[in-house]
Amino acid sequence: MKNDRFSVIIDGVRSPIALKDSPLLGIRSDDLTASIIKGLLNRNPQLPKEKIEDLVVGCAFPEGPQGMLMSRGISILADLPVDCAAKVVNRFCGSSMDSLHQVSQAISAGDYGCGVAAGVEDMFGVPMGGFNPSFNPVLYENDYYIGMGETAENLAKELNINRQDQEKFAIESHNKALTAISESRFDNEIVKVEFNGNIVSIDEGPRQPDLEKIKSLSPVFDAEGTITAATSSPVSLGAASLLMTSNEFADKYGLKGQFKIKSRAVAGVDWRLMGSGPLPATEKALSNAGLTMNDIDAIELNEAFAAQSLYVIRKGGWNMEKINLNGGAIALGHPLGCSGARILITLMNVMKQNDLTLGLATMCIGSGQGIATIIERIN
Repeated sequence: MKNDRFSVIIDGVRSPIALKDSPLLGIRSDDLTASIIKGLLNRNPQLPKEKIEDLVVGCAFPEGPQGMLMSRGISILADLPVDCAAKVVNRFCGSSMDSLHQVSQAISAGDYGCGVAAGVEDMFGVPMGGFNPSFNPVLYENDYYIGMGETAENLAKELNINRQDQEKFAIESHNKALTAISESRFDNEIVKVEFNGNIVSIDEGPRQPDLEKIKSLSPVFDAEGTITAATSSPVSLGAASLLMTSNEFADKYGLKGQFKIKSRAVAGVDWRLMGSGPLPATEKALSNAGLTMNDIDAIELNEAFAAQSLYVIRKGGWNMEKINLNGGAIALGHPLGCSGARILITLMNVMKQNDLTLGLATMCIGSGQGIATIIERIN
């Protein structure tokens, strides 16, 4: 018997992405995420809130203020029903895209009809690597704990991606984001956040590129390398959430399913070349959906580093004109556990703004992985 049940995204929103010296510094990750989920549900009052059965929250470093099964605390703070379950997912940079995958899988399997996928990261409150990392000596000898910037330098060397091309890519990211802000293209996806009497409603990262300063910067990860702070995504803070249901649930309760989850995929790669992860993950997602890259109308490729992004684009032969139309993480920031949900939400808005049908969101993952999601606009 044919199964006509599938998962759909009803809506998605995110916080503004905050950088250092932001008025949002000091806000708790659970409070921030709860406020974004409240904003999501306030935009969809027709949803019977008591029907939400699971909250899945992605977080790359779920410890300290992001620990203690933060997702359950978020569900309480967001006034979700007490019988709504909750869990935290960790796939490093891909954590909140994995959250969406898990909610999508549960819905498609018939486990429940409605869930929320979310993600958050406070990279100021919890440092990269956590508070007390412990390294396995065998893995250490095999470079498993290699820095992300070093892996990007490896990619740059493999394809001879020079500093000038990286700087051009970073400048374009900022310029596209600034244009998107000036044309209010992020307004539909951002929920303003209030903290300590301050209200933040726009992303803090995008800025007019200072060419002289960009060219004066020293390499960050390798003295003889090409990657600088200007061509890397900045340390940041942010949260995002997506409301998901089955197509049957949406029809029953008069909800508008905007996007169908067409396919999902993850893949492993050499951890020393972790930035290449989007390539095999995307190939799997395309194969699962019976598509080719030519079928994809818009792409959100997470910009961990300009070198890493250019490696994927060049190695995959991807069309630059379809990629990150509203700017990317080099301009906006890459709050690790938030970014997977963030790029999906941005992709949804790009597709609506440009009347497009098929979109791909994909990202590399520290430790040598990639994750990808293909969505189809159905309303």
